[in-house]
Amino acid sequence: MQDAPHLSPDFSGLWIPLITPFRDGAVDHPALAGLVERLAPTGIAGFVVCGSTGEAAALDEDEQLAVLDTVARAAPSMPRIMGISGYHLGKTLAWVGRLGEQNIAGLLVPAPNYIRPSQSGIRDWFTAIADASAVPIVIYDIPYRTGASIARDTLLSLAAHPRIRAIKDCGGDMAKTRALIAGGRLQVLAGEDAQMFGTALEGGAGAIAASAHVQTARFVDVLRLLGEERLKEARALWQPLSPLIEALFADANPGPIKALLAHDGLIADELRPPMTRSPANLLDRLLAIQSAISRR
Repeated sequence: MQDAPHLSPDFSGLWIPLITPFRDGAVDHPALAGLVERLAPTGIAGFVVCGSTGEAAALDEDEQLAVLDTVARAAPSMPRIMGISGYHLGKTLAWVGRLGEQNIAGLLVPAPNYIRPSQSGIRDWFTAIADASAVPIVIYDIPYRTGASIARDTLLSLAAHPRIRAIKDCGGDMAKTRALIAGGRLQVLAGEDAQMFGTALEGGAGAIAASAHVQTARFVDVLRLLGEERLKEARALWQPLSPLIEALFADANPGPIKALLAHDGLIADELRPPMTRSPANLLDRLLAIQSAISRR
């Protein structure tokens, strides 16, 4: 393991896992730049590029690097976390090495998908990637995508690695979440948008929330108010967001988010197969919720 005493990142706050706009099958870089420029001044902590919300599985490596470059050019002062995934360790380490040449704040790394390794195998996976990485690691605990659940003891063990600094928590186990927060070695970021309020209330560091493409300032303010222990005000802002979050995940992410952004003229309502556009009646529901929030 290489020494990493200089790695002391702060992953707290609200991170936006960016969608990837497409037009006529290609990445729409002008739309992506416009979206980033619109979101950057809202008080967010930074961007997650090429995560699951960004349809990264449908992008080849050159496309992913081009997306990262567009985000960097559009908001050069904003930190960027790059998503990676896979199950072939050699190929993953080669990609980690390539990404180490980029100006990024960290890598968002899930357990290997499909393989369903033992906890020992999961520890080896993350340790090998952290050893090879030039930047800090944010563990992405999302068993319903990978098929592999990362046990509490495994996470607490991995937290001893100097490059493993945070977790995007989609594990659905509040006892594990509380243990990680109490442990203090990992910054715990809510990865399920609906759990953002509860995680922050328990002492979590923030959230990576796809829903925050819209109503961004309100999401930012919820976390700020919770950090200031102004619970009543935070709850008043949060409650109208709950039906929005529910509707945004009523169809496969990021379809509903893209539909809303397309309605506002920011992107084309286009996804890459096997993803499909959300139904029109869901957009109607989302617009009604947005209208209700704006009246409060």
